[in-house]
Amino acid sequence: MQPFDKQLIIEDGSRYFGYSFGSSGDVVSELVFNTSMVGYQEIISDPSYTYQTVVMSYPLIGNYGINDDDFETATPTISGLVVRDYNNLPSNFRSSKTLGQTMQEYGIVGIYGVDTRKIVRSIRDLGSRRCLITSVDTSVEEGLEIIRNTPIATDAVAKVSRKQEQRYFVDGDLHIVAIDCGIKQNIIRSFNARGIDVTVVPWNTTPNRIRELNPDGVFISNGPGDPTDVKATISTIKSLIGKYPIFGICLGHQILALAYGGKTYKLKFGHRGGNHPVKNLVTDHIEITSQNHSYAVDRDSLQGTGLEITHVNLLDGTVEGMRNVRDKVFSVQYHPESAPGPNDSGYLFDEFITTVKENKNA
Repeated sequence: MQPFDKQLIIEDGSRYFGYSFGSSGDVVSELVFNTSMVGYQEIISDPSYTYQTVVMSYPLIGNYGINDDDFETATPTISGLVVRDYNNLPSNFRSSKTLGQTMQEYGIVGIYGVDTRKIVRSIRDLGSRRCLITSVDTSVEEGLEIIRNTPIATDAVAKVSRKQEQRYFVDGDLHIVAIDCGIKQNIIRSFNARGIDVTVVPWNTTPNRIRELNPDGVFISNGPGDPTDVKATISTIKSLIGKYPIFGICLGHQILALAYGGKTYKLKFGHRGGNHPVKNLVTDHIEITSQNHSYAVDRDSLQGTGLEITHVNLLDGTVEGMRNVRDKVFSVQYHPESAPGPNDSGYLFDEFITTVKENKNA
């Protein structure tokens, strides 16, 4: 048996020894877990994982490799990946390279061979914490000092957002401006597949510029980090409420709540996986949803804002959807574009498009 060459040190002083794959560097980040059985390519390329290391609760990772089509962003920004069993010999007709090769290409640090069940239980019981992936030569004391001396980043959205406007046109009848706070590529595909032209703009685009683009509706994307850090986007949305139909997903949902005067808070260990049950309070239906977020909207803070709660998480009762019918605004905390098996949530894009059409023809 080969000797361990990598270790994971968590800020509570616990450590886990394993083997290195992906990039060979060291990294300090927030440690979170994901319960999905598949989708590791989408996970490592999801901008919402910026400055985070993900522990995969499903043990076998890498077995179907990486393909050229399923990336959610052109340049992945996840910090690290922790898995139980890493398969470096993938078997899939779409595979063009291994997970480890892709991680090495984008500087993503990995460790495998550790007890991921124990780590996941630790995160569940004690909450998300900061961690260090480093060589086995680093002592716990040295590792904790490195973690303490590494500043907590607050520029996650600015890091992942486009720097210039980009058009995704399909000669559609409607035009949506999507504010990129870390947008997943499949959101753009979901609009284009429905015949909608999309202009993606940077997170700090001004209200005046959005008006100049003459959109029929405005979309606020998912993204990483604390929503209160994204003050420019919150200010822009405040100016656009009531002027255009607005739809927000994940971070966009939280930004909408803040724009209306609500509050957000950090969850103990977040929601990350493809199996979260959500109840639609309008239709009384249950949706199985894909989720990836650390923050949630404070239910009590929505009183008096004009926002109505439309969806709730059946696991912990958190707010999963809101709307303001008068302003033609609505949002969800989960990811309708992800389709974690069932396509329960695709109707949300259709509802937004219907609202946009009605508003345009009014």
